[in-house]
Amino acid sequence: MKKFLHIIGILTLIIMMSFSVADFYSSMTKVDYVEGSKTLKFTTKMNTSHISDAIKINPNTAGFEAEVKKYVNNNFDLYVNGNTKVLTFTGSQVNGESVWVYFESGGVTDISTIKIKNTILLGAFPKQINLVNIAYKGNQKTMNFQRGKEVNEVSF
Repeated sequence: MKKFLHIIGILTLIIMMSFSVADFYSSMTKVDYVEGSKTLKFTTKMNTSHISDAIKINPNTAGFEAEVKKYVNNNFDLYVNGNTKVLTFTGSQVNGESVWVYFESGGVTDISTIKIKNTILLGAFPKQINLVNIAYKGNQKTMNFQRGKEVNEVSF
């Protein structure tokens, strides 16, 4: 009988846990330095429904991708060696549950430090975590951003 009650207790716990919803809020940005063109190329991946909620536009409408680009531009700043760099958007696509945004910054000849301010979705989702992985001349650095830690800097 004791074993039976133990099994019932475990099953009840499993059933209760399966009904709890735990959303995970994150974005991921990959940064690659292209030596030939002296360009930093950025690829950002976000959850479609999360960015749709944040910018308050349906992802199936014609203006969605333009609004996503504008949103990222307003929530992502880049500084190389202490100097502000302009970000140029090169494209984006909605692929089911993910939105991919592509942008770049040219004229980057040598990097000592990269500083990024990344507030993507932090205003909409308190538990949002943004990761940025940077590849530069064989070195890999990772930054993370969340509420209260919107700016991060790495040295090469």
